[in-house]
Amino acid sequence: MTAYLVLDFAIRDLRGFLPYAEAIPGFIERHGGRYIVRGAEPTVMEGDWSPDRLVILEFPSRDHASAFLADPEAQPLFALRHRTTDSRLVLVDGCA
Repeated sequence: MTAYLVLDFAIRDLRGFLPYAEAIPGFIERHGGRYIVRGAEPTVMEGDWSPDRLVILEFPSRDHASAFLADPEAQPLFALRHRTTDSRLVLVDGCA
């Protein structure tokens, strides 16, 4: 079953964030993922959620998405994102 990673983030240090933005697509592809939404500025239509930017990644399965998140070579990039952004990340399954 397809799975999605949804990242809601605000960049605090653009210069520091750029190496992450340049390198992470290769890791996404390595694990069978692809961008559905890439850094878009959302328009809130209902409720009080006010994300700054959104990324939605599609993976063939939850296992693929989890392997991406656990990739030892990507850990320094995730740490870089944590240092340079305020972010929230969720993993959800798609419809069967």
